[in-house]
Amino acid sequence: MHMFNRVCSVFFALCIPLAAFAASDAKFLADMVLIPTGPFTMGGNAGPEDERPQHRVAIAEYRIDRNKVTNAQFAGFIDARGTHAADGQPWYDTDDTDSRIHRRNGRWSADPGHENDPVVEASWHGARAYCEWLGKRLPTEAEWEKAARGTDGRKFPWGNEPPDKTRAHFGGGWNELKPVGSLPNGASPFGVLDMAGNGWEWVSSAYLPYPYDPKDGREDLNRDVVRGTRGGGHDARPDELTATHRGREVSRNPRGGHHNISFRCAR
Repeated sequence: MHMFNRVCSVFFALCIPLAAFAASDAKFLADMVLIPTGPFTMGGNAGPEDERPQHRVAIAEYRIDRNKVTNAQFAGFIDARGTHAADGQPWYDTDDTDSRIHRRNGRWSADPGHENDPVVEASWHGARAYCEWLGKRLPTEAEWEKAARGTDGRKFPWGNEPPDKTRAHFGGGWNELKPVGSLPNGASPFGVLDMAGNGWEWVSSAYLPYPYDPKDGREDLNRDVVRGTRGGGHDARPDELTATHRGREVSRNPRGGHHNISFRCAR
């Protein structure tokens, strides 16, 4: 009987954490959108040169965050892990006047009123570290574009109609971001939000010419190169909100944060 009780104790000690993990994982996946396996049309032949040529890309199934990462979420990361990598690489520009995360009473927290705004001023390295902290990763440029435009070759996440203020946040002031998910009318075909405006988004891919080829070195995360940004900023022009626009005029030094670059994670 004594041995039976010991076996039961071990069993329940193992099962309870597993059950808790399963519940946590369900919530983890509920905040992400499943993008099915299959090809899609990437780029375009009518826009800027860096979007050409239009081509077909096949992608395996993956998940992507429904919303951009918020100031509150990123504050939790740097409060737990710090503002710099072990080698000194900065993850967040804490001293920039555009940052909306500050240290108060010994903890990093989002500024009141900006908790649910997309985080900006996170470097590409910081965005990557945040995603890895959660067991995720940055999406590739191809994954980002498929999640934004679907498989029908549409111009914007919502379709081919021009942008308006009910679908996207653009043409705003220097740091006038909106809370994530504020504009459901702008959802992509898969239900991913804020993929046009309200902050450009870091992707894992290096900013290299098309056609997109994941095997040509652009997905080598150890290369010190300019990285891609997608989606359009809160201060972007309407023509920068297309699902194919690659942010060619955006400052994208991966080692620093920027006032108009946010991100989301994939898995």
